[in-house]
Formats: sequence, structure tokens, C-alpha cells
Amino acid sequence: MTPRELLGVADVPGGEPLRLFRRGGDFMIVLDRNELMSTRMSGSEVALGTMTCDRLGARAAPHLLIGGYGMGFTLRAVLGRLGPDARITVAELVPGIIQWARGPMAELTAGCLDDPRVSLTMGDVGEAIRAGARRYDAILLDVDNGPDGLTRAAHDGLYSARGLDAARTALRPGGVLAIWSAAPDAAFAKRLARSGFAVDEVRVRARDDGKGGGKGATHIIWFATPR
Repeated sequence: MTPRELLGVADVPGGEPLRLFRRGGDFMIVLDRNELMSTRMSGSEVALGTMTCDRLGARAAPHLLIGGYGMGFTLRAVLGRLGPDARITVAELVPGIIQWARGPMAELTAGCLDDPRVSLTMGDVGEAIRAGARRYDAILLDVDNGPDGLTRAAHDGLYSARGLDAARTALRPGGVLAIWSAAPDAAFAKRLARSGFAVDEVRVRARDDGKGGGKGATHIIWFATPR
């Protein structure tokens, strides 16, 4: 087996550091012994972007908020679906993630961060959510493995009742809150519903084939629309 090569270490504010590895042509971002994301298992991150755009339909000049960048699969999926009048704000907490995107993973990044439709904000996506009412047509969260987080205790606030209320306030009428998770969470799904959302829970394979099938682990995406 080809050994893993350590390419870099990134500090996480208030959490443990992340490590970027490469094995052959594959990249992996790892926390301690947990592989948070990899180029081999990107199907559900792509689905987060494409399925959110499908639910938005044809909107004039939609504004989407993505938190966080990860390996950019969700951002590139959204850019591929939306027209030139769209705006996408990406909120990323970890500077090293963006340094990797522009450095060793530049070929994978494919210039998506320099697309004129994209604005990059370095900081907590929760701050972007709380910054204004009725600002976004969709909020896409792929933060800390989902509601049962690993990297940073402060992320719990995103998925609390107060955090969900803030997200609902930040959405425009008919907007979509889309949340990625590595595993099911019945308690969180109930919290979403109690927070005034109509909830659609979708199971997606890590290697999604785009036709409702695929391989690898099953991940969860909640699509929530304010009632």
C-alpha cells in the first residue's frame, strides 16, 4: 500500500489541529485518527450543493451561504448549477484549509475561490448567519461532522435551538437550510422541527452516483424550510 504523506498541519481555533495527508492522488483531512473528509468520498458533499440548488428552483440572483469550505466539493457543485447572477458567500474558520486549497490542492480547487460569484469570509459561519435578517436564499452547513461535532465545542451553538432560530431569521422567504451530517441524529431532526422548519431528511452515499445510489458510508442531509 502506498504510504500517506503528511503535507501540513492547520490550527483550529478552540479545537485540535487538522492534518492534510496525500496518498497517491488522494487527499485526506484528518483530526487525530478520524478522517473528516477525503477526495475518495465526496459524493454527499456534492449532493449537499446540487440538491440545495434543485430545491431553490429558478430564483433571480440567489445568495447562498456555505460554511465551511472543506475541500470545496459543495462550492464547486453550487457554482456548476447557478447562473452568473448568483452570489455565494463561503465562511471558513480555519486559515490552513484555504492555504491548502490554494497550495497542495490547487488543482482540485480549480479556481473556484476566485470565481467572481464567490466571496470568502474567514471566521465563524455563525457570525455570518447572525449578521442580518432575510439575507440568504440558502444556508448550507457542513461544519464539524454535523450536529454531533468533533473538532470544536463552540460549533454546538450552530445546531442549538438558538442557532436554528438565527438561521431561520437569516433566510429569505422560501429559503432552504441544508445541513450535512456523518450520521443520523433523531434528536436533532426533532429540534429542527420544533424550531419552525419543515424537515426533509435525505440519506446519501459517500460515493453518490447522482442517481440515488452509490457506495461507501451513508451520510445524512437535512433540508429545512421555514414553515
